[in-house]
Amino acid sequence: MRKDVYQYLQKNKELITFLHEQPIWYRKLGRDPSQIQNLEIAALHYYQKTIPHQIQKFSNGVQMATMMASMFKIMNEQS
Repeated sequence: MRKDVYQYLQKNKELITFLHEQPIWYRKLGRDPSQIQNLEIAALHYYQKTIPHQIQKFSNGVQMATMMASMFKIMNEQS
C-alpha cells in the first residue's frame, strides 16, 4: 500500500477498522489507490452512516416513542 494512502487511512480510525473487517480492500487499494473514495463510501454503507440509514434510525425511534406513548395512554385509561 502506498505511503500516502496509509497516512490518509491513519487519520480515520474507522477506515482502519473497516479494512481489518473487509480485507479485500487491501488488495483493491494496493492495485488502484484512487479507490479510496469507494472505500469511504463502502465503509459508510457498512457502518450504516448514510443519510437514508440515519433517517431510518430516526423514524424507528419516533415509532418506538409513539408506541410507548400509546401504551402509557392505554394503561392510564384502564386505571
